[in-house]
Amino acid sequence: MDADQKMIKWLLLMMTLINPSANADSTDQAFEYLSLNSQIISIHQQQDSEDREPSKFNGKKEAEQMLVWLNQPFDVINKLTTSPLKTLEVEATAYTSHAAQTDSTPTIAAWGDQLKPTTRSIAVSRDLLTKYGLKHRTKVMIKGLSGEFLVLDKMNKRWRKRIDIYMGMNRKAALKWGKKKVELSWKQEAV
Repeated sequence: MDADQKMIKWLLLMMTLINPSANADSTDQAFEYLSLNSQIISIHQQQDSEDREPSKFNGKKEAEQMLVWLNQPFDVINKLTTSPLKTLEVEATAYTSHAAQTDSTPTIAAWGDQLKPTTRSIAVSRDLLTKYGLKHRTKVMIKGLSGEFLVLDKMNKRWRKRIDIYMGMNRKAALKWGKKKVELSWKQEAV
């Protein structure tokens, strides 16, 4: 194990001590992040050793400085690896690719995406984009339905806190769905 790998292992240990709630996924992502940036860590180590006179080494002070230095990268790592799950109760209806329900181009969504009958997507009210942070191609989960859906379409401006689940050409399934309150969840983008 070379010096960089030892440093990365030590940093991961420190991360779990600083943030015990870190889950396995965020630790794996942090490891990838640190592995990719091992050269930066080496440069910091080299600069630290050049700045420090060996005769004036103070273990406690050095450890405190290292923790301050560590907190900065982990703030970046946390922002990169932890995306809080945002949830919102919305009214959900369903739509199909029939011209009577959309417009003269029923298989082309608002952003220009081509909808196919097998596409798992939703249209969202404009407030979900502007006020709640959803974006084009955001992956969402709908409580009670399996899998993920992509935000590929926009609804008419008159709707608020509402989604329209795309049902391809299956008008019966859309009518059977009707109108329901559902919980919509998605990963909020890290800042």
